[in-house]
Amino acid sequence: MLVLSLLSPYFLTPSNLLNILRQVSINAILALGMTVVILKGGIDLSVGSLLALAGAMAAGLAVAGLSPVLAMGLGIGVAIALGILQGLLVAYAGLPPFIVTLAGLTAFRGLTLVYTDGRPITGLPEPFLFLGNGTVLGIPVPVMAMLLFLLLTHFLLRYTAWGRYLYAIGGNEEAARLSGVPVAPIKVFAYAYSGLAAGLAALVLTGRLNSAQPTAGTGFELDAIAAAVVGGTSLAGGRGTAWGTFLGALIIGVLNNGMNLLNVSAFYQLIAKGVVIVLALLVDRLVRRR
Repeated sequence: MLVLSLLSPYFLTPSNLLNILRQVSINAILALGMTVVILKGGIDLSVGSLLALAGAMAAGLAVAGLSPVLAMGLGIGVAIALGILQGLLVAYAGLPPFIVTLAGLTAFRGLTLVYTDGRPITGLPEPFLFLGNGTVLGIPVPVMAMLLFLLLTHFLLRYTAWGRYLYAIGGNEEAARLSGVPVAPIKVFAYAYSGLAAGLAALVLTGRLNSAQPTAGTGFELDAIAAAVVGGTSLAGGRGTAWGTFLGALIIGVLNNGMNLLNVSAFYQLIAKGVVIVLALLVDRLVRRR
C-alpha cells in the first residue's frame, strides 16, 4: 500500500479504498468459508460452481414471481444443503475431500447450466440490486455483508467449542477423536458453513451484475484458497484465523487495484499475483521459525 500510494495519487483516495473493499468482498466471504474447511484439514473446490448455482436459483425464483427475500433464502439454503451433502460424503462415506469437492465443482456447474439453459437470468427485483450495489450511511452493502460475515466467522473460531474442535481436528484428527471431539459432525458443519459463504457471495455477485450468469464463479475457488493461505491458514489444517484470511483477501485486492491504476497489463498482473502469494508464504514461514 505504501508503494502504490507513492506511485499513484489516486490510490489512497476514500473512493478508491471503498472500491477495493467492494471488489474484495466476494472473495473474502468465500475465503472465510474456505478457511473453516481448511482448518479441519479439508478443502472445498466446489465453491465457485456452488456460487453460480445458488445465484441462478435465487434469481430464477425471484424472476418467476417468488418473494425476493424468500428467493434469496432458498438460494442460500440450496448452497448449505449441497455443502452438507459433500460433508456427509467426506465424514461418513470416508471419501477424500479433494475428490468429493472436485466432483461438486463439475456437477454443480452442470446443474447451473441445466437450470439456466446456458443463458443469464436478468430482470432482477430491487432487493437484489440493493444487496449488490446499494449503500448504507455511505458504506457499500457488499462491504457490510463481508464485515458481518467476518465477525461471525471470528466469533465461531475464537469463542465457540465448535471452533476449537475445528482446530483440534486439523491438528490431529485421531487425537481429537480420542479426546471426545465429534469429528464427523464437525466436518459436515465445516462444509455447510462453506456452503453458507458461497450462497451469500452468490447473492452479492448476482446483485452487482444485475443478473445471474451461468459461468459466474469460475476460478473463484482458487482465489479463495489463495486468500486463506496468504492470510496464514495452513493447508495441513489446525492453523489460521478469520482476520488473517481477511487480510489475505485485502492483499490480493490491493495488488489487483494498484496494478489497474498503474495500467499494468493483465498478463503481468497474473505473474505478479503468483509471485506475491509465494513471497507471502515464504515470509510467513521465516517469521514462524524464529
